[in-house]
Amino acid sequence: MAVRSRPGVYLASASPRRKELLDQLGIAHRVIRVSVDESPRPGEAPAALACRLAVAKAERGLAELGAGAAGVVLGADTIVVSDVAMLGKPRDAAAAEEMLARLSGRTHEVLSAVALAAPSVATAVRLSTSRVRLRAIGAAERRAYCATREPLDKAGGYAIQGRAAAFVEHLEGSYSGVMGLPLSETAALLSAAGVEVFVAERPGDA
Repeated sequence: MAVRSRPGVYLASASPRRKELLDQLGIAHRVIRVSVDESPRPGEAPAALACRLAVAKAERGLAELGAGAAGVVLGADTIVVSDVAMLGKPRDAAAAEEMLARLSGRTHEVLSAVALAAPSVATAVRLSTSRVRLRAIGAAERRAYCATREPLDKAGGYAIQGRAAAFVEHLEGSYSGVMGLPLSETAALLSAAGVEVFVAERPGDA
């Protein structure tokens, strides 16, 4: 499907999965690489952290564009929560195995926030909450999966769109949110900002 050009949309994320998801909406965009401190504040709840980081990334991206720049910037953050523990990206395969052992045979939450920053308006943010149950995953399976290195840059140590799909017994919520960019919330933010999301293609569009 041809993607219609919509200049002025930026994604403040280096995640190829978020780029793929935004492409799925047919939104032409440019990627801005940003860096923010993702450390939680004392006593900060997971939902508050996800929203704060999404906003920080979007606003950092807008700042990178410079004064007078036109367009909107999307930022996103995803946090996996098991009981009260927040699981980020594993530092290595051993850490990923530990995370999978914790999630094995249980239900956990995936909080995925998306924010939109634009010049001269308040940054808007939306949160998607999903519940995912993984089947029991044996030690040998965990070791083999983590050896693929697929989970090393994924919150919670697994990729629902990858090999780890074989572990997922039940999903309640947003598949795209678990991947890292909830598309329903993203489309709503873009539409509210005046970016056309669902536009019929015209001859010559590419």
